Amino acid sequence: PYEKLPAKFRHGLMHGFKDDLVLPWRRVDRPFEGVLASLQRRLDEAEDDEMRAKFEAYQSFRQCPDCHGSRLRPESRAATVAGKSIVEVMAMPVSEALEFFSAIQNCANGVVSDRVGVVSGKGATLTDPKLTLTDSNRLHGLKDIIAEIVRRLQFLLDVGLDYLTLDRAASTLSGGEMQRIRLATQIGSGLTGVLYVLDEPTIGLHPRDNERLISTLKGLRDRGNTVVVVEHDEEMMRAADYIVDLGPGAGREGGKVMYQGDFKGLLKAKSLTADYLTGRKKIAKGDGVRGLRDMRDVGLAPLTTLTTPTSPKNSRSRPALVISGCTEHNLKNITAHFPVGAFTVVTGVSGSGKSTLVDETLKRALLQKFYHAKATPGKYKKITGFENFDKVVEIDQSPIGRTPRSNPATYVGFFSEIRELFAKTESARARGYTAGRFSFNVKGGRCETCGGDGLQKLEMSFLPDVYVTCDQCGGKRFNSETLEVTYGGKNIADVLEMTVAEGCEFFAKVPSLARKLQTLADVGLGYVALGQSATTLSGGEAQRIKLATELSRRSTGRTLYLLDEPTTGLHFDDVAKLMKLLLRLRDQGNTIIVIEHNIDVIRSADWIVDLGPGGGDAGGTLVCEGSVPMIKACPRSETGKFL
Repeated sequence: PYEKLPAKFRHGLMHGFKDDLVLPWRRVDRPFEGVLASLQRRLDEAEDDEMRAKFEAYQSFRQCPDCHGSRLRPESRAATVAGKSIVEVMAMPVSEALEFFSAIQNCANGVVSDRVGVVSGKGATLTDPKLTLTDSNRLHGLKDIIAEIVRRLQFLLDVGLDYLTLDRAASTLSGGEMQRIRLATQIGSGLTGVLYVLDEPTIGLHPRDNERLISTLKGLRDRGNTVVVVEHDEEMMRAADYIVDLGPGAGREGGKVMYQGDFKGLLKAKSLTADYLTGRKKIAKGDGVRGLRDMRDVGLAPLTTLTTPTSPKNSRSRPALVISGCTEHNLKNITAHFPVGAFTVVTGVSGSGKSTLVDETLKRALLQKFYHAKATPGKYKKITGFENFDKVVEIDQSPIGRTPRSNPATYVGFFSEIRELFAKTESARARGYTAGRFSFNVKGGRCETCGGDGLQKLEMSFLPDVYVTCDQCGGKRFNSETLEVTYGGKNIADVLEMTVAEGCEFFAKVPSLARKLQTLADVGLGYVALGQSATTLSGGEAQRIKLATELSRRSTGRTLYLLDEPTTGLHFDDVAKLMKLLLRLRDQGNTIIVIEHNIDVIRSADWIVDLGPGGGDAGGTLVCEGSVPMIKACPRSETGKFL
């Protein structure tokens, strides 16, 4: 074992040996460059993103011991304005930075400012040594620069990003946050006569923050601009001047304009959107905190007592996953409870610490315990109740594959069964074809011109690669000999072009295939083609395919599922289907933990963990946890107000 090797040898193994290294499996004794140098060299020589990602997996970020993450020399860190260095200012959230620079602006204008201690209308009295009368005079010459800083910070505040620190790395921002930063930039430009197109700007926003975003968009409109928003949020629809509703379904079943006009007219229209807005259709709800009888029904006996400051004294005993002493980022030594066998939603305003609690702390701690994962969890003291689970599964909206060869049939795992069916036909046996003949990953049956992709990649200098249909196979992926073999009158390419709904009917007499296809249909993906390229699926579609895969497996009833904002990009009807799936997994005895802002999902929860009350430094505390009525009754909860 590595830990039993001598320390000197371990150091040499990592950093290299200058002298010849004698190893049994090496034909020639020669110096060894070391594991770290070897990995670095291979990373530098990597020619594509896939290889680069493979070697980057061995790296992790660590704070520089000299500059402590500031990236500046000591001389630069020593300079101060109003007693603050640039490092301290950059570490401020937008809201705090706005206060700081507003106070400096007031000082430059000779206005009273408690923020930096200047108490002079005309520079008479100075109570804070951080700013002197000389400083005030110097700042007067910088009024325009300071005013511009204040103006831009105000834009960030207006789009709901008050909790972000100024030094936040762009790579850690969500898609919604990046979009709102670009929106703030456009607001600052002051342009008129511009067409702005926004795709789901409410992603990652709590309903409280939606109001500020809507106000900002109206400000752009009032300035003489046109704003087009792709959105599923009800409040955004209500605020719109004009609505275009597409449908009636998705994929091949969509593409028609169901309604266009104002919001009042939409309520009278015949469309899925109108059905949910008027209450003609509703999203499935949970049962509140599920009682002991329900826990026994799914085969789990009460193990621990779940009691919280906001819970009633007569709370029943029930199993719970408990993580305590969480202090990562803005979390303020919180303890959170997650009932076993229940559907729990972690919510709170943007920046309140939800992702830090669930993704960076709870998830990583569990992955370390179950799978010895490398990622270091956020700071916490103790985690209990994990013995109630046999595995942890994260279901996100990342693609199910990154090449045209990945598709729902290969991901869910029924493509191998389809190939076996074709291999058993008389035509295939007469030709000596095996199941491998019907795979586009193996030479023999696939089209060699496109390598079984059905598409050919054209590399464009200085531009993204372009995919065009293969002119040899016409996008069918297989050669003509393979396509001559049919099952039920269809060749393998015809089957891959079928939708899930068509596949259910076609393979109805093959029970194992029919069951997996029906699961895909149940999650609302009946319109997706079996061989549809993974690169053309949306995040919501990819997530539902993953959920369908989980549902098609034999359930142990002891799985913990983690989801981060699963309703991103989903229509009301898609959310309803998603909720049915999640509640179905829960009813099998599994535990679901979801980070979510969608009020319909929060309302459907068995248990809610509400963080806040604000974002950034103003958040990170456990406002309350419990059932929906308990959150509604909590006066400090922003979520409770919207419920």
